[in-house]
Formats: sequence, structure tokens, C-alpha cells
Amino acid sequence: MNKKETAEIKKNFSDKSGFFIMERILTGFVDAEKSVRYQNTASCLTMSVEEHDVYDETLKKVLNTNVGKSFVEYEFPNEAYEEGKPQDILYKLLRSELKDELVSENFLNHIANNISYEGPFAVLTAYCTYTIRKKDKNDEFAEGEDEIYRYLLTAICPVNTGSDGFVFDSFNNEITKKVNNELIISKAPSDGFLYPVFSNRSTDINHVMYYARSASKPNTSIIEDILGCTFVMSPENEKANFQNILKSVAGDDLDYMLIKTVNDKLQEVAEENKNETDKTVIDCGKIREILEESGVPEERIQMVEPVYEKTCGTAPLTVSNLIETKTVLTSPGITVNIKPSAADKIRTSVVDGRRCLLIDIDDPNIQINGLPVKLS
Repeated sequence: MNKKETAEIKKNFSDKSGFFIMERILTGFVDAEKSVRYQNTASCLTMSVEEHDVYDETLKKVLNTNVGKSFVEYEFPNEAYEEGKPQDILYKLLRSELKDELVSENFLNHIANNISYEGPFAVLTAYCTYTIRKKDKNDEFAEGEDEIYRYLLTAICPVNTGSDGFVFDSFNNEITKKVNNELIISKAPSDGFLYPVFSNRSTDINHVMYYARSASKPNTSIIEDILGCTFVMSPENEKANFQNILKSVAGDDLDYMLIKTVNDKLQEVAEENKNETDKTVIDCGKIREILEESGVPEERIQMVEPVYEKTCGTAPLTVSNLIETKTVLTSPGITVNIKPSAADKIRTSVVDGRRCLLIDIDDPNIQINGLPVKLS
């Protein structure tokens, strides 16, 4: 799923949409020992508006349009559809429309038995339908061509007893310490997933979307053990791997200007593909091209392929995860933050035998700690 497809599902995840119905909700509570303590399926058509709104608010957070970072698509391996495997479990749950108690129980136990999670948590799974309106060659809605996208949206929510503090007791007219022993289910899911995906405005049962509230800290046990997919790098890991490739290939030629030039080249790639709905990626060949254009010597360019394969295998890297939005120069006791518009004003040089950082000052009016100073 790309951003446009995700945005379409999220926009229509509402009773106000004439094309969407959230039919049933499966709820489960898993204690800190990973035992399923509670399971229930409720009809969304008969629950109170207040309760329905809480489910809407919580589940909608999983439909994160930050695709490729917080919301990542994974492909099931071929064996995932075998009996008892993750895709098989999800597909049976989808086909049951959350009406089969044993299928739902199997799903919750599968999560409880395979997840790595600190503390108790709740599982909220909604069975939803979305009517996909198809258009003809005249860009008009075609009669009888509608498709029903049936999907499961799951939110995994942490549970805690809330915060202790002081409250005003109006009955006794005094301030007392609050004691809260109730287990509160957070409306902010830590993780979640959408199955099947909405791809090319149609259903794709061979892929699943995984959501992580913290894009830098995905729960790999959900990806690998619950969904049965192969984990891909987080944005932070992608950037770290790219930096390792750059350091290994450039070696002693890695300086300020090379780093700036490579970042400029990455921004050019992003700009050229800004209207594409799919995320922009680069592979070993593109990195080789960028380094060649940035002036890295040919003998070091030959190292790109083996270094890339050792670092990333065959996985491409997401361009938006590699671009630096500002330049930060650090040395013991010194940190200089440089905006992109001022990157050309920085130079490194050797002056009187000492390595120096030079900053071009066009405007003589500068401030230090908020105070105006005069440059002589």
C-alpha cells in the first residue's frame, strides 16, 4: 500500500462514509504472563455511540499515512499459507467475519504465545468492509463494477493503572492522594496491523501492513513470529547502514564537501520522484552512480558492490530515510548546526598548520548568546 491508498482507507474509516461499515469487534486481554484472560466479540451495530467512538479513535491510529516508516508493508513467504501458519490464521479469521469463537480464540492465543511484550495488553480487532467504487474510461462510476474490500484492523494496546497524583474529594471537601487500581487500556496502540492490504484499489491477501507507534522501535516479534514475515530495516538502521557504506567506500576521501554533495544528490533523487505514490528507493547501482558523480575515485568505487552486499544484502534503501535535513558538525566541546540554506558557507581548511572550520559571514551583524558583536 502506498500513501494514497492508505489515505483512502483512513478517510473512509468512519460511519459518515457511505462506503464503510465496521461490523464486529473482537477484544481480548492478555496478562503479563501471556495468558488470554478475556475474549469477546461484539456487534458494532448495537453498541453505544460512546463505545463505538473509542474503538474508532483507537483503531484509526493504526492507519498511519507515514508509509514506509510507521506503517510498513510486508509480504508473506510461500509457506505462511500452510495450515496453522500466520497467513492461514489471519485468512481464516477474515473469512469467519469474527463470527467463529474458536477461530478468534486461536488468533488471540497465536498472538499471546508469540509476542514479546512487557506487561499486559489488549487486542482490538475490527472486521470492516469498504465498497470500492470503480470508474470507467470516461472517469465516471461504472454501474455494477463495485468491489467489496473486506479487512481486519488490529490494534495492540498497552495496559496500565494510570498515574498516581492528588485529587479533590468534593464529598469530604479535601485534597487526597489518588489511588487507581483499575487497568486502563491505552487509546494509543503501540503496534497494529491491517490484513489484507488495499493495493491498486483491490484486495491483496498475500501482504500485510504493520504499524509501530515508534518507527525506530518496531516490535520484531509481531513481524516475524506473529505475522511470519521477514523484518526489514527501520529508518534509523537504513541511515546507519548507508553511513557505514559511505565511510567504508570513501575512506580518507570522506570530507565535508563529499558528505554535502552526496546529500544534495539524494535530495535531487527525492525531488525527481516527489509525485510518485510509492516510496523512492535506491539500490547498489544507484549509490555507485551517486558516488561517481560526487567525485569518489574509481578504485574506491569498485568497493561499492561488496560493501553494499555485506551491509544490506539485496534490500534497497529508502531515500527519505537517508537525507539529512540539517548539517551538524561536532568536535569535543563544539557543536555547530547548519541549515541547508547555509551549507555552502562552510569550508574546512588548514591555516598555519592547523585544521580549521571556516564560516563565511556575509552579514557582519552577528549575535553571540543573543548579544550583538562586531567582527574586526
